[in-house]
Amino acid sequence: MSSERPLVGVVMGSTSDVDIMKGCVDLLKELSIPHEVKVISAHRTPARAVEYAKSAAERGIEVIIAGAGWAAHLAGFIAAHTTLPVIGIPIDSSPLNGIDALLSTVQMPPGIPVATVALGKGGAKNAAVLAAQILALKHPSVAAKSEAYRQGLTQETIEEAERWENDPTGA
Repeated sequence: MSSERPLVGVVMGSTSDVDIMKGCVDLLKELSIPHEVKVISAHRTPARAVEYAKSAAERGIEVIIAGAGWAAHLAGFIAAHTTLPVIGIPIDSSPLNGIDALLSTVQMPPGIPVATVALGKGGAKNAAVLAAQILALKHPSVAAKSEAYRQGLTQETIEEAERWENDPTGA
């Protein structure tokens, strides 16, 4: 993370979510997007969660990414206390394999939206990409990094396809 003022707030409900959220944080770093990372529980530290959400905009945060497992409702809780865009990552850590987290993240009442990405590690990376796309509307440097990232994915996919097409046995 750079020393610039953070544009993205990444919050997770518990330190047990770190493994999933690492992909999000790593991609924000790769895209050179200033960010901060906090462990905040909507249920165990609700006052801290409210304070974080209410103070985010005045601290320069423009997008919040919130990941939580079980039926924890961190993204929705944060969204209820800010008008900033909130991206929710349902984490597949419960006995229900994340279905509870998915439903608690995606099923928001009208007027309090949470942009919800896929369960788990893929969703964590997509949350960083979505945050970058939101920021790109205002920040040209983020737009350039996002475009370069997308072009890199395209090139990587083409190279992988060509390797396989030239040697489908992998030998």
